[in-house]
Amino acid sequence: MAIWLKLLLLSGALLSGLLYYVTDHHGSGKKTNMKKPNFIIILADDIGWGDFGVNMPGKSHTPHLDLMAQEGMRFTDFHSPASTCSPSRAAILTGRHGLRNGVTHNFAVGSIGGLPLNETTLAEVLHGAGYYTAMIGKWHLGHHGPYHPSHRGFDYYFGIPYSNDMGCTDSPGFDLPSCPPCDRDLQIHREEHSGCYSKVALPLFENLSIVEQPLNLWTLAEQYTHTAIRIIRNSRRRSQPFLLYVALSHMHVPLSPAVPPDPGDPGLAYAASLKEMDSLVGAIKSASDDNDKDNTLIWFTGDNGPWNQKCQFSGSVGPFLGRWQTDRGGSSDKRTTWEGGHRMPTVAYWPGKIPANTTSRALLSGLDIFPTVLSLAGAKAPLHRHYDGLDVTDVLLRGSETGHKSLLHPNSGAAGQFGDLQTLRLGHYKAFYITGGAEACGGGTGKQEVHDPPLIFDLNHDEEESTPLDSSSEEYQAVLEQVQEEREAVLRDIANDHVSWADYTVDPSFAPCCNPSHVTCRCRDGG
Repeated sequence: MAIWLKLLLLSGALLSGLLYYVTDHHGSGKKTNMKKPNFIIILADDIGWGDFGVNMPGKSHTPHLDLMAQEGMRFTDFHSPASTCSPSRAAILTGRHGLRNGVTHNFAVGSIGGLPLNETTLAEVLHGAGYYTAMIGKWHLGHHGPYHPSHRGFDYYFGIPYSNDMGCTDSPGFDLPSCPPCDRDLQIHREEHSGCYSKVALPLFENLSIVEQPLNLWTLAEQYTHTAIRIIRNSRRRSQPFLLYVALSHMHVPLSPAVPPDPGDPGLAYAASLKEMDSLVGAIKSASDDNDKDNTLIWFTGDNGPWNQKCQFSGSVGPFLGRWQTDRGGSSDKRTTWEGGHRMPTVAYWPGKIPANTTSRALLSGLDIFPTVLSLAGAKAPLHRHYDGLDVTDVLLRGSETGHKSLLHPNSGAAGQFGDLQTLRLGHYKAFYITGGAEACGGGTGKQEVHDPPLIFDLNHDEEESTPLDSSSEEYQAVLEQVQEEREAVLRDIANDHVSWADYTVDPSFAPCCNPSHVTCRCRDGG
């Protein structure tokens, strides 16, 4: 594309984003508030579409999120960019899939690298546009040296470098298998428990400093809540628009035994954790409403689907069961490209701008957060790379149902090579070139299968993904032609892009450690 055309398109997008500031909501041309909006992006960890009460009528554990949906916009076809943590988070913060930004699978406790340094984050762009940028919660994009969030555009950071079970604590929450507390003896280290990271205690960072190791998981939600409220309230004193990115440790596995296990209700611990997360979101919304209600967009979504391997400690995919896969073994949730792995409960709330009690069925993605927020902020994305997200301002503010023509669902670990273009969504059709299941509750996995031609499902009539179209039918052949064209176009575009490469080298000495003389890096004996 010629450079003059790129500049023309960019200026058009920028103008669209600025219209909010110079016209009223109905486009009359009347001068209104010239303030730039604030943004609160809340990302849940390993949450299911069916965890959101408003998505599943009946008993609800999310009254605050349900209220936010009633006062804002609920999305029924919104997807995470990937179905594991690091690739999804990298894509949300850059607007680019892992095949472009280099992050195709999760980083480890001892990772040397992280999100490639030549990739630009949402926080970096907004910081350059005059925003105060803060992050609370789980980063999981590299914690060593320049990969730390404090070096990736955030003025303030308070949180953990990776998942809440990637480090021992003195009072572990629920897990399967259950994890032991950290060692206190300076010399002796117990054997590593299956699935439990016991060699390094879980650290809590404030900016570049470890302030607690091991942190107390039982009070983490409370600490996050107080920190978020303080940041929101202090924005008045700063007289500066802000971005607050809250990457929750919920849901993953329950952080703390808020209630004792009940044999009669094995999901009680997860439900309690879900309520705790919902209360945290409600507190953030309340503080925002008190601070600058009409000028703040709150966007809640998730990084990927529930972790079925954890049985009663995982969430619900709702109707998106992935039956074709589960009938053959394995889970169709997290780490897969079945709907349960990436269809997210999502809501956007902006009083007076986003119409209340509305539902959008547009095909959207977490990739869209980056370009949409920049458009609303009147900020420019770097020009020397291609993006996978769309500016969906018209969907949020003007009732448009125009979303993606197609969406790429890359492999995140269950089958194929990391980052493979495994599955392609085209309208209401979904084509699988590779299938495979993640480990399910009970230990079964589904073997990898390559499909040439692909399996194609019609999600309008088969949301459970149980029966693919007959490959000899006219419908299948017509859809296949479009799918192949779209897939080739995506691959060609990536081949012509500036692609980054992440360093996935692991060195145990790079684990975040407050006190290297202690066997688990304990800051002080007694925690």
